[in-house]
Amino acid sequence: MLSVKDVEVELGAFCLSGVDFTVKAGNYFVLLGESGAGKTVLLELIAGLLTPARGSIMLDGRDLAGIPIQKRHLGLVYQDQALFPHLTVRSNIGYAFSGEARDRVQEIAARVGATDLLDRKPTTLSLGEAQRVALARALIRHPRLLLLDEPLSSLDVPSRIFIRSLLRRLNAEGLTIVHVTHDYEEALALASHVAVLENGRIVQAGTPEEVFHKPRSRFVAGFTGIRNFFRGQVVADGDTRWFTLSGVRVALPPDHAPGHGCVVFESDSVTVSPEQPHGSARNVFYGNIIDIETVPRGIALTVNVGLPIHALVTAASFRELGLTLEKKVWISFKSTAVRFIPDEEKP
Repeated sequence: MLSVKDVEVELGAFCLSGVDFTVKAGNYFVLLGESGAGKTVLLELIAGLLTPARGSIMLDGRDLAGIPIQKRHLGLVYQDQALFPHLTVRSNIGYAFSGEARDRVQEIAARVGATDLLDRKPTTLSLGEAQRVALARALIRHPRLLLLDEPLSSLDVPSRIFIRSLLRRLNAEGLTIVHVTHDYEEALALASHVAVLENGRIVQAGTPEEVFHKPRSRFVAGFTGIRNFFRGQVVADGDTRWFTLSGVRVALPPDHAPGHGCVVFESDSVTVSPEQPHGSARNVFYGNIIDIETVPRGIALTVNVGLPIHALVTAASFRELGLTLEKKVWISFKSTAVRFIPDEEKP
């Protein structure tokens, strides 16, 4: 188990402060944040490349303070692989071992799909191939903890798919992994637990379900792909709960208690139609499209109904409906699609 307690470090104008989290054995823990949030700094503190000004880092009950990186029994893989260009792949993988490790090199190369690369030099490898080699070099020493710094960000789609599958298999076999990234979809595909880092502080942590579907702040909501996030107050009107902002009333399920907080709902729960809908949705609004963006899952629309409501439609639906900027449309979504997060809820 990895335990990071009240860790703080200053690097010029940047400060990482009050960082607390625990990674249980066998977890796949993803640290998610924007560039400059402190993800790599935190990883290097765990690895021993940096020393915290205060706080403690424990691995399996052992305080890592003062223990050099080569004695921490960790594997570390950077985005740029950091391979030795003058050595073959075989020598890179087995760098920390003497000649008798040849069988182990062959075994771990086969494990990561790098057997055919062993006699090549790093300069002849694709980025995906080089990342396989970097992983093999980290794994050959049987690390208790694997640290990954943006390992997929520079890879093409087939290489990302292969490395993701490999990392899932390694984790399923019991390897504990701490992985930093700025890509929430990457975190969703891999993580058993997630922590979101903002300006040197962890602002929310939990399972992917808790973090991605129950964001505690606009930053976390926006960063994890939830664009419909509004802060205000919910009031009761008989059996109905209403969230009102800028003159727009959004119906919520009746089990929500009144109070201050934020309302969250997914873009793909919003239906778009040129005609007024007549279904069971409680929330029906008329407005104009003010933004259109192509995204991996389809077409993202922003519709101004007094509030900027975000919707997601398929490319086929976008064409069939003849949607364009400033086109007037109806949008609708069910009250059950809306979640209210009271201010008193804690991460």
